[in-house]
Amino acid sequence: MSLNSELQDLDLVDLLSERHTLLRKISEKAWNNQSDIYISNSEWYIMARIYKKKPTISYINKNVEISRQAIHKFIKNLAEKGLVEINNLENNKKEKWIQLTPLGEECYEKNAKLKANLEIRIAEKIGDEQVKLLKEILKLDWNLND
Repeated sequence: MSLNSELQDLDLVDLLSERHTLLRKISEKAWNNQSDIYISNSEWYIMARIYKKKPTISYINKNVEISRQAIHKFIKNLAEKGLVEINNLENNKKEKWIQLTPLGEECYEKNAKLKANLEIRIAEKIGDEQVKLLKEILKLDWNLND
């Protein structure tokens, strides 16, 4: 059975989930094929929140949809890989801020290029206008936070 026929009877939520999972697998494989540094999807998610910023860890905890304990584990893993550095906030012994290291920024930017190439591949299959329309629809405020 082809992927397309498996998707036919799914509702919107499950369709989005299936496509997201597929794209994440393809993206992860593309990264792992060209790098010795393994970075999980959750670690990429955190790196995206840090890129070109210096947020506090409490900001990450509030704005990333992962448990607090998991976020701390992922940040520790990223630091051990040399991708982020954790710094103490001045005048606050408990609070820390985080930023990507030069290696972290390099990895993030290389991965962004891989994802851009994946988007081009999708556009070649479904058309530039369809990709543009899909992105616009996904960016709309669906006003669902009741």
